Amino acid sequence: MQKLLQTVCVMALGLAGAAQANSLAGSYLAGRSAAVQHDYATAADYYSAALARDPGNVELMESAALARLAMGRVQQALPLARQIVAAGQTSQSARMVITAGLVDEGNYARLAEREVLDEGISPWVDGLVRAWSLIGDDRPEEALAAFDAISQDSGMQGIVAYHKALALATLGRYDAAEALFESGEVGGAARTRRGVIAHVEILSQLGRNDAGLREITDNFGTSSDPELDALKLSLEAGETLPFTHAPTARAGLAEVFYTFAALLRAEQASEYYTLLYARIARHLRPDHVDALLLAADLLETLEQYELAIAEYRAVDADDPAFHVAELGRAAALRRLDRSDQAIEVLEQLTRTHGDLAVVHSTLGDTLRGQDKFAQAVAAYDTALSLSDPEDDRRWFLYFSRGIAKSRSDDTVAAEEDFRAALAINPDQPQVLNYLGYSLVEEQRKLDEALDMIERAVAASPDSGYIVDSLGWVYYRLGRYDEAVVQMERAVELEAVDPVVNDHLGDVYWAVGREREAMFQWQRALSFIDFGGTDTEAEPERIRRKIEVGLDKVLEEEGAPPLQQVANDG
Repeated sequence: MQKLLQTVCVMALGLAGAAQANSLAGSYLAGRSAAVQHDYATAADYYSAALARDPGNVELMESAALARLAMGRVQQALPLARQIVAAGQTSQSARMVITAGLVDEGNYARLAEREVLDEGISPWVDGLVRAWSLIGDDRPEEALAAFDAISQDSGMQGIVAYHKALALATLGRYDAAEALFESGEVGGAARTRRGVIAHVEILSQLGRNDAGLREITDNFGTSSDPELDALKLSLEAGETLPFTHAPTARAGLAEVFYTFAALLRAEQASEYYTLLYARIARHLRPDHVDALLLAADLLETLEQYELAIAEYRAVDADDPAFHVAELGRAAALRRLDRSDQAIEVLEQLTRTHGDLAVVHSTLGDTLRGQDKFAQAVAAYDTALSLSDPEDDRRWFLYFSRGIAKSRSDDTVAAEEDFRAALAINPDQPQVLNYLGYSLVEEQRKLDEALDMIERAVAASPDSGYIVDSLGWVYYRLGRYDEAVVQMERAVELEAVDPVVNDHLGDVYWAVGREREAMFQWQRALSFIDFGGTDTEAEPERIRRKIEVGLDKVLEEEGAPPLQQVANDG
């Protein structure tokens, strides 16, 4: 439906011409088309132009306010939100913006008095907003009673208990806040990163740094990053950590919106509405880096990479999350096909955060994607040297380095890395498949390769690439009829992959289905991305097979004929 609407909008603009684009209808259609593509900056501009021509149109107000809020322009959305509500329109997003406006004014009393059904956002959000607003209005006992009242709602107890604990800490009642965490009422919220760190700060305020260190170890194990390392150093030095998660009522309200943004994200709800919650959280608390990172991640999901990059760049270099933001910026640059810039970002990060294995492994991944295999291997070497020898996740570093070595034709070293990965994770289907397929291509240890790939298929039966490997090892073993079954299944799973279609063509030729083989080779050619970096598909070889057939190509290459392979097998 969205693609259809986008097409209609574009056609309408094309037919109307430049003059129409400057009209009310043209601006609306252009804004609608941009919104469908999540291009919120363009949508906001066009909707504003349309609204200038029809200032009383509530639908245009709603669209313009949504686009501005999606861009994080809460103050620009506020006048429209007020007009929407004044017109009697039911709009969750407008009420979110109005809530932020009341907080900006410091009008906590008005927020606390709002009617949930008539003026609020949603019952759960409104309950927490009211409780925090009572904190802001200096009515702490009413606030705590308000938390207790909404905690009866099914499914909300843990979230409400978490926010009540934060509110108690905001009020300086750290004993009561810790009692809530200790009781287990906070539930899953206590095990989130923010929940753990908030608990650690509360423990430190109580002079219980040893308990705070245990909390970090119990939840994060040996994991390390700048924020956790700084916390541990301060705790070990006997310093009292400040309570940063909700030092004020405004920060507590920001936490409400961030909490619901994180919940929506975890439930894979609408990225758009999740983004709106994250934007309000960041507006209420500009230093809420977690809200910023969540918004940036959502923008990447919506393929708004330039907007995501702008968000990532807003993180200060001295912030503990700076390396996370830079890794995100590099990923967004890669998705924009600006890998050289991504490499520059990552190389600079190795100079400022060179003690983090993830920085070097990400650099290795990016270099490998650019076919810079020797440099990638060096980056993986560093990542492995920095990683914990007891960390089971090291299998992926060995696997990644093995791929880089394999692509450099260093097959012996590559096999060593793949086997090192399997020593850590013996049933990992990606590794089993890659090593098995490599052995098949090298035409050695075929029985072991078959066993590996069969295990990989058993673990990932719906992976077309792994099923393709099974078909290919059957082909190499001369078991052509079995190869056909697997290759046809692989093409069902990966219908437009050139290598899989090429393989099916070879298998069809081997069983005498030559016309079907020609068709599959033609399909394979049509699916090759000639501007891409993936060189596994060989277009010239496929064209030669179409011209003279597979038997002649094998003869020209000095390879055994198909029947001889079958007999040997």
